[in-house]
Amino acid sequence: MTLRPLLIALALAAPLPALAQTTFGGMQADTSAPVEVSADNLDVNQADGTALFTGNVVIGQGEMRLSADRVAVQYASGDQQRIDSLTATGNVTLVSGEDAAEAAEAVYDVAAGSVLLTGDVLLTQGGNVLAGERMTVDLATGAAQVQGRVRSVLQPGSN
Repeated sequence: MTLRPLLIALALAAPLPALAQTTFGGMQADTSAPVEVSADNLDVNQADGTALFTGNVVIGQGEMRLSADRVAVQYASGDQQRIDSLTATGNVTLVSGEDAAEAAEAVYDVAAGSVLLTGDVLLTQGGNVLAGERMTVDLATGAAQVQGRVRSVLQPGSN
């Protein structure tokens, strides 16, 4: 069971400008921490330097968690020990601290330390809700930008 339909309905009730800035996670993620991946299945292609994790995929780095049905891993060119990027699709959820975001897709650029969520993005921070089509999170600073028909519900007394 998911609260997504209710949160979307609440988010649609209060429009904001097409671009909103917020912070995500109330903390700075440790982008130098190891990236841990668990899944039901793994297919590796040595020829093109990719790996595909499927089924109950959970990726962790420090206190950040990304879960999805499917995650494609692109390794750095010439170095299959270093992850360049992760592309998550299907039931994507990103959690950092008490904040959580849902989206259709997430691309985690490991080197840049940023995550781009696209497609019906829904961010919850305590009782506050923020929705848009696209959200970029800088994991080093926690700063996030939301774009594309941004909607928000802010609870009185919240920061």
